Amino acid sequence: QLQLVESGGGLVQPGGSLRLSCAASGRTLEYYGIGWFRQAPGKEREGVSCINSSGGVTYYADSVKDRFTISRDNAKNAVYLQMNNLKPDDTAVYYCAARLYYCSLADSDHNTWGQGTQVTVSS
Repeated sequence: QLQLVESGGGLVQPGGSLRLSCAASGRTLEYYGIGWFRQAPGKEREGVSCINSSGGVTYYADSVKDRFTISRDNAKNAVYLQMNNLKPDDTAVYYCAARLYYCSLADSDHNTWGQGTQVTVSS
């Protein structure tokens, strides 16, 4: 059974950077598309970015385009989210989630989720 664990969250000042990791166990990630989602207090969960199983297709929410970069290393069974020029509005719990093959920013398309990692952007 596929399991996902996020790491790399923390407290960062506005304009700073963080790199989130989504590590998989139980199964190889090479057949799975991975999405990154986030949920801020009092807000609905939103899709941030996704990557398909081969890494050849990526999507970004408009709010993070040109600041966030998603990548994957199937040999390491991991997916990453590089977050640059962070803003206070990026503060949220970030989750990675898996679905077979395709990239999707719809949370209902994903059936395996990690436990989340907190990202706080504050001065």
